[in-house]
Amino acid sequence: MLTVDFTRFPLAPGDRVLDLGCGEGRHAFECYRRGAHVVALDQNPKDVEHVASWLAAMKEAGEAPAGATATAMEGDALALPFPDDSFDALIVSEVMEHVPDDKGLLAEAVRVLRPGGRIAVSVPRYGPERVCWALSDAYHEVEGGHIRIYRGDELLGRLREAGLRPYGTHHAHALHAPYWWLKCAFGVDNDKALPVRAYHKLLVWDIMKRPLATRVAEQALNPLLGKSFVAYATKPRLEHA
Repeated sequence: MLTVDFTRFPLAPGDRVLDLGCGEGRHAFECYRRGAHVVALDQNPKDVEHVASWLAAMKEAGEAPAGATATAMEGDALALPFPDDSFDALIVSEVMEHVPDDKGLLAEAVRVLRPGGRIAVSVPRYGPERVCWALSDAYHEVEGGHIRIYRGDELLGRLREAGLRPYGTHHAHALHAPYWWLKCAFGVDNDKALPVRAYHKLLVWDIMKRPLATRVAEQALNPLLGKSFVAYATKPRLEHA
């Protein structure tokens, strides 16, 4: 389940890509399939181990083009272990809402992105996220949980303050918003509630089968109910005298 739209965020074989806060690696895997040189970085060692094992399995299965490379590593988003201008593209998906110093995170992201490079940033959308917070304190008042809710214009302002130039936005995952409302209503740790189990089965079926009906429905509902707000920006090229 990809949040980033790669038609709006094009990659070329050989591009150097950092998936910052990669989680379980969904975007890193897609970048690898597209022939990029991928670094998947996260502070959670279990996630890093999981991503590393899947990247190795992809290589063994020949799922990535010849010449593509991928590695998973632990790291601090506020002190990235890379030189300036190291990457052609960065993905920061569902990360900023967890980080107290979101401006510091963006500053580091901009530092390691080359001039002319692209960045894709996604956060939970304001409206659906407000519903989750209203239904459940446990949804966000946990260690490592969501500490803020962004409005779309606020996130774009953060990107501009960091020196980036936004060039597009969209919403994603409308079918997932009701699932999280159900989780919050019945208990975020209660996976046995019948409505939660039933809706989860629907989402798994949709992800695995990708039927036309649900694809069309989600595309139509994304502007109203999309769970994620996704923004795309570029780092300005250096001006030469």
